[in-house]
Amino acid sequence: MTATVFRTTRFAFALLPLLAGCTSLSPESRLAAGLEDAGLSKHMAQCMAKRMASRLSLAQLRKLQSLGTLRKPQGEAQSVEELVHKLRALGDPEIVAVSGKAAFSCAF
Repeated sequence: MTATVFRTTRFAFALLPLLAGCTSLSPESRLAAGLEDAGLSKHMAQCMAKRMASRLSLAQLRKLQSLGTLRKPQGEAQSVEELVHKLRALGDPEIVAVSGKAAFSCAF
């Protein structure tokens, strides 16, 4: 009995670093990385992600992950207008509204 408890406890402690690694990327940082991959500048992506992450649901954030597949060639920037066009294709008006407000706020 004691050996089983000891093995279970040891196993649980062995998993802690792995679990900590999985949670180290916040939705905000993942969103910023995805926006950068989609072609926005680093500054614009980080600013928009900060505003968007708290206003969108997890399901909506998952929809946004598909934008990473719409990458521009390396070194070619993407305009906010192009991004909004791609966001509209997701079919979620709230994503478009939140993203547009974030883009407008971050542009100044």
